[in-house]
Amino acid sequence: QVQLVESGGGLVQPGGSLRLSCAASGFTLDDYNIAWFRQAPGKEREGVSCLSRGDGSTYYADSVKGRFTISGDNAKNTVYLQMNSLNFEDTAVYYCARVRGGYGCLSGDIGMDYWGKGTLVIVSS
Repeated sequence: QVQLVESGGGLVQPGGSLRLSCAASGFTLDDYNIAWFRQAPGKEREGVSCLSRGDGSTYYADSVKGRFTISGDNAKNTVYLQMNSLNFEDTAVYYCARVRGGYGCLSGDIGMDYWGKGTLVIVSS
């Protein structure tokens, strides 16, 4: 049974950092691309970052480029999202998702076949 479980969210002050984890089970992480999305209150879900397992390529939304870093640990079957220099606009529920076989990192929601339940990040002073 495929499962993705996010953790690491919480309350952080502007300028602070958090590391989100996406623990995968039921499949081998190295065989799939994994993406992070987020949904802020009253807004549509947006893609944040993606890790392409084939060649290790990484993708970032312009809004997080230079501040967020995605990485993977095959031994732990876990993908991480290191988030630095957080600001109010980063407040959202963060989801990880498995990219459907045959789809690429930039395929959007339609390209994802499994989702976690999300972890809440609140940036507040």
